[in-house]
Amino acid sequence: MEQIEKKMNTAISHFEKELNSLRTSRANPSMLDNITVDAYGAKTPLNQLGNISIPDSSTITIQVWDSTLTKTIENAIVDSNLGINPQIDGQLIRLPVPKLSEERRQELTKIASEYAEKSKVAIRNIRRDFIENSKKEKKELNLSEDDLKKTLDNIQKNTDENIGKIDKILESKKNDILKV
Repeated sequence: MEQIEKKMNTAISHFEKELNSLRTSRANPSMLDNITVDAYGAKTPLNQLGNISIPDSSTITIQVWDSTLTKTIENAIVDSNLGINPQIDGQLIRLPVPKLSEERRQELTKIASEYAEKSKVAIRNIRRDFIENSKKEKKELNLSEDDLKKTLDNIQKNTDENIGKIDKILESKKNDILKV
């Protein structure tokens, strides 16, 4: 049972990470997680090239450690399709997060729903694998009929709880996205 909980929790945390990369109208440093910059001959994550902070709810600032990379970082942000235009002030890059249009908000809720559905499928696949393993154990006479029934009930209960968690997280994110 610990294994199934661990695997399902991993699926949920992956779902939460995907949701954090979605842009809401509020500034969030995780919006920049997927941006890599050509620095020092390699693709480097943006958060390793400067200090990222949130001075207010609609601005992200990046204090670049190496001033020669400022222009490269600006280009990487523009190319990332975040819809944010960087403003450079010496070694400080300001990213004003614009308000979302109603159409874009609807689009983001659909994307969030797709992420939720993928996570639910992952959880159901985990359930299927554990049910198959339990039935195999019973065949090998390591499990009685009652124990199998109890195990299957616990697996289903775990699955239902985790799908409920995904629904709650999704609802919260949708409210966050649709809030003006």
